[in-house]
Amino acid sequence: MIEHRPDKLEDELCFAIYSAQKRYSKFYSESLKPFELTYSQYITLLVLWEEKRPLLVKEVGERLGLDTGTLTPMLRRMEKKGWLTRSQGQDDGRRVYIELTPKGLDAETPIKDAVESCFSHVNMNEEEYKQSVAKISQIAEFLEANNRLLSQR
Repeated sequence: MIEHRPDKLEDELCFAIYSAQKRYSKFYSESLKPFELTYSQYITLLVLWEEKRPLLVKEVGERLGLDTGTLTPMLRRMEKKGWLTRSQGQDDGRRVYIELTPKGLDAETPIKDAVESCFSHVNMNEEEYKQSVAKISQIAEFLEANNRLLSQR
């Protein structure tokens, strides 16, 4: 348990996360610019590449922590650009599936290579990278658990 409250903005965990997120977005936007992708579109592609099957929009939203109000317009833009297709479920028209197009499938390696090449400039070894991911994931899980408790009040 933290025993003190930071006196300076730079010592606040929330500001450190906010600042890192802004810088990370810029970092990724440079890598993704040649593909005309946003970071949110990129992580959507990551989910589809990982799963290698059509997914319900709801499933993608749950994985990314995005609601359908945010996700649906983004998926429409991705469909217009030829990254994926959207289709209604045959048994239930309310269920919308998304699936990669050949363009989306073929772009996996070049996009991942572009992002990876940017990481070559990050002064962090593999172990530090894994530890950072683990710590940030732990913070995210802690915050999610606390948010659930607060919403029950």
